[in-house]
Amino acid sequence: MVGGLTDLHLSRFRSHRAARLVFDGRPVAFWGANGAGKTNILEAVSLLSPGRGLRRAGAEELAQRPDGPGWKIAAVIAGHEVETFAEAGAPRQVRINGKAAAQAALGRVARVLWLTPAMDRLWIEAAEGRRRFLDRMVLSLFPGHAEAALAYEKAMRERNRLLRDGIGDPAWFAALERRMGEAGAAIVAARAAAVARIGAAQDAGAGFPVAGLRLVDPEPVPGDAGGLAVALATGRGRDAAAGRTLVGPHRADLEAVYLAKGAAAAQCSTGEQKAMLISLVLANARVLAAEDGATPILLLDEVAAHLDAGRRAALYDAICAMGVQALMTGTEAGLFDALGARAQRFEVAEAGGASAITEVGQ
Repeated sequence: MVGGLTDLHLSRFRSHRAARLVFDGRPVAFWGANGAGKTNILEAVSLLSPGRGLRRAGAEELAQRPDGPGWKIAAVIAGHEVETFAEAGAPRQVRINGKAAAQAALGRVARVLWLTPAMDRLWIEAAEGRRRFLDRMVLSLFPGHAEAALAYEKAMRERNRLLRDGIGDPAWFAALERRMGEAGAAIVAARAAAVARIGAAQDAGAGFPVAGLRLVDPEPVPGDAGGLAVALATGRGRDAAAGRTLVGPHRADLEAVYLAKGAAAAQCSTGEQKAMLISLVLANARVLAAEDGATPILLLDEVAAHLDAGRRAALYDAICAMGVQALMTGTEAGLFDALGARAQRFEVAEAGGASAITEVGQ
């Protein structure tokens, strides 16, 4: 069973020289001026899951001082001691219960979901962002998705190199296309299962619009391993001319429709687009709680932006009703008034060139 975050230590991470936060399982509200260091806390928690976190930053970008000794995040999650850190000039490392581990292993300890202001334009920008959003949802349900995605990307990079270098050995291509087919089929199946489950778990009664979801591909290909490998082999000539692979799950997109209005997400207002994202993140959390017995951690950065008071209250009620652990940020304490005593509260301020965190009683 996956449980909650109870203890968080930051050392030389972004604007935080040293900080310790103890959580009691209630939703957590952080407030403070822009630039005070609120998002940095959420970013640190996002790095307790596989991948590059909610800002997709490299390890070298996370230290408080570029010329300093590196950074470290330590946490207790569901009774497990988790550390991720990087020494100056070295790649990021992970330890779980004192033992070195691969990043992918983090997905079996913590399920972390997030929503950031940068995602407010998700439905109207390029497909790459929607694929990342989709794959984060998939990864939360199927931790093995990370290995399949890495295997596919590695084989595709090798195939693209052969294409660009004009190497025509069919045996090399066949071996790579077979690996891409196997990993790609796993990716396609996991994405389809996640979209079906999360789409069905949305709750119109929670105050947020239900989004109809659909996976699309500019060039549909078979979803089974053999069929995808054949499609790749058939397209070698065209791919060689382009210098890259033109078919496969790396081209997929996620479409959403505001079902009550019958309107594509891209045609909806900014507030409606954000409300649909919140609906999907809450649905993702419901699926985890129902199927996995998990207590997911939600990171909701500046979540009150584009939400009126009624929707803010509905969000807080939904979070509390589901019993998920949510860490939220905002610029003012008043944005979290509807939570009352149901939340822990912390003020984040800039002090002497670094962030200072103060817990505020309720």
